[in-house]
Amino acid sequence: MDLAATSSASAASGAPLRARLDAALAQVNRVVLGKPHPVRLAFACLLAGGHLLIEDVPGVGKTTLAHALAVTLDLSFRRIQFTSDLLPTDIVGVSVFDRDSGAFRFQPGPVFAQLVLADEINRATPKTQSALLEAMAEGQVTVDGASRPLPQPFFVVATQNPLDMAGTYPLPDSQLDRFMLRISLDYPDSEAERSLLTGEDRSTLVDRLVPCLSGEDILLLREQVRTAQASPALLDYVQALLTASRRHPDIRTGLSPRAGLALLAAARAWALLDGRGFVIPEDVQAVFAAIAAHRLIASRHLPREGLAQDLLGSVAVE
Repeated sequence: MDLAATSSASAASGAPLRARLDAALAQVNRVVLGKPHPVRLAFACLLAGGHLLIEDVPGVGKTTLAHALAVTLDLSFRRIQFTSDLLPTDIVGVSVFDRDSGAFRFQPGPVFAQLVLADEINRATPKTQSALLEAMAEGQVTVDGASRPLPQPFFVVATQNPLDMAGTYPLPDSQLDRFMLRISLDYPDSEAERSLLTGEDRSTLVDRLVPCLSGEDILLLREQVRTAQASPALLDYVQALLTASRRHPDIRTGLSPRAGLALLAAARAWALLDGRGFVIPEDVQAVFAAIAAHRLIASRHLPREGLAQDLLGSVAVE
């Protein structure tokens, strides 16, 4: 499979931005096989200016997806392997004393990249997990009283093992809420798995990817997302979903106003990926479960994904 040949034309500087976005999406789908919906959700999250949480068992392609995104979008990339002994300074950096100058010099940590892969984030302690909060919320980190801006665009892709696996710490609700979307890749279907078994190694394919977009392109696309039109009727639908989550008998804590903003932003990004400058209810429905499930707190032991689907089914489109 010659990935470079299929993308080089669209990656040329003269190609329209829309064509290069389509080429980027197609290229990542050639590496992460059989997962078009999760891959598209990842693009929507990036274009909406959010951060992505991927929860799944090891070995289903979470890290491959992050690598493919970084190369395809031509973003600087750093991977942080979260372990129980990882410290906050291992993420944000530390000031070290320079004997030559007689002053402290800041040594940036791996968070100073455009795409940061926080691998197995829930294997680290809550204190270390929280080191990402300021970076994700404000696009900067504060070290020794000085605020240091992070490169833009800034996108965190965090992977998380299921909480019933050994050596994991649950993410606090405040940090879960900082992830705009949570997705799962799950096991591939039989056709995709056969292609994985008989095809090239995924890391080899990633090495052969070519950039289709740039960081500047991503910032331009984010501006287009922000200007996508949402009609009053569409906003009524979004508000009805938020209200339903707060009144559902099996939900103790429903969706916050911040979740509503995330839902609208992700729906706008989904519309852009469809080539539209306006949002329709189907855009909201496509991203709703990934936006809502990890934010809902059930009043009894129920799967959050099921609650999100119940909410969608309980609110009619006017």
